[in-house]
Amino acid sequence: MVEFRKIRNSTTIEIGGTVALILQMRAKGNVTIPAELRQKYAFSDGDVFTLIDLGDGSFFLTPKISLVPKLAAEMEAIREEAGLTVDDLLQGLSEERRQLYLERYSDG
Repeated sequence: MVEFRKIRNSTTIEIGGTVALILQMRAKGNVTIPAELRQKYAFSDGDVFTLIDLGDGSFFLTPKISLVPKLAAEMEAIREEAGLTVDDLLQGLSEERRQLYLERYSDG
């Protein structure tokens, strides 16, 4: 069964559980993702997306997820597993920097 719904400037077509949106491009090439989907996936102003041209007039749009939170979580897990505090890590930082500087830039 095909179901059509109107959501502001787009039409939603649902075919067997798959939802397709018919969107209209504006004068400067803007296409609005409906608020319902922005809320569902927690998209916000400034989010970055990747648009992949499938070559046959079709496009695939996907949010570009930053790796920074994932890497930070991994680093935090390693720190906790090692039984270190942030202060423990910062304590030796100055000495590590000094050693690295000497390795890279000393004449000796």
